[in-house]
Amino acid sequence: MTRLHGLPPIENPEACALVLGSMPGGASLRAARYYAHPQNLFWTFMGDLVGASPVLPYDVRVQHLRDAGIALWDVIGACEREGSLDSAIRGAVANDFATFFATHTKLRAVLFNGATAETTFRRQLPDTIVPADVALVRLPSTSPANRSIPTETKRLAWRDALAAAGVRVRPLPPV
Repeated sequence: MTRLHGLPPIENPEACALVLGSMPGGASLRAARYYAHPQNLFWTFMGDLVGASPVLPYDVRVQHLRDAGIALWDVIGACEREGSLDSAIRGAVANDFATFFATHTKLRAVLFNGATAETTFRRQLPDTIVPADVALVRLPSTSPANRSIPTETKRLAWRDALAAAGVRVRPLPPV
């Protein structure tokens, strides 16, 4: 099985929301960019909510996230996996969240991009690692493998969670 290493965080010490995926998929690792799979809805949602549209160059999208107060990382720093499915992850090692939380003191919420990110975080890390005033919120995965929830339902959940964390989100365009 192939040993994989994740991407560095997109961070801003002033961030109020930390979005956590599980581990980047193959397309993202090859591109060295978060959510690089063209069918993943993450950048579409971020375009709607904070102006980080998928049509913009990656570095501009990243800056929009930072400016909006959103940090982005993954729970898993290294693992073994064949393919891109979360269900194929073995030997997961978590990223260094103790240091991250110590240096990002304005966080109000950790937003998990799907169930695997949340369950891995809770399994790998002690409860005491998260500051008491930081909410942990599981959101519907933006992955193309998650087709069980309608896109608009997902987009509204992301909007509401980001707004609750203190991110100034744009009014949503009509569907």
